[in-house]
Parts: sequence; structure tokens; C-alpha cells
Amino acid sequence: MKVTVNGEPRELPEGTSVAEVVASVTAARTGVAAALNDEVVRRSAWEATTLRDDDRIEVLTAVQGG
Repeated sequence: MKVTVNGEPRELPEGTSVAEVVASVTAARTGVAAALNDEVVRRSAWEATTLRDDDRIEVLTAVQGG
């Protein structure tokens, strides 16, 4: 299936979860948020939330700086 991850098209297998996409984008364990089709997905739902063809997912990572 075709999805858009952080603005880039990707081909992913059917049944791919939000958790799998997040893991492919960042190894960070904290400070990470995910939005599926402009709706924030709670971390507790990442494993159970699967993507569908033409979905858009944004994975955001908090960055500290000064």
C-alpha cells in the first residue's frame, strides 16, 4: 500500500502499524508524537492503529537546543 510518511511517499505492507512507522523514522523512546491524517494518535494506540492505503502520517521528535 502507498502511504505518505513525513511528506515522502512510501510503499508499506498491508497491516503496518503506527508503531512500526515510528520505529522506522526514529530510535527515540521519548519525545515522539505521531499524527495520522492530521489526528494525533495516542502512544498507547500505536500498536493497534494500522495504516490504510493513501494515509498520511507525520512523526515528530522533540529537539532540545539553546
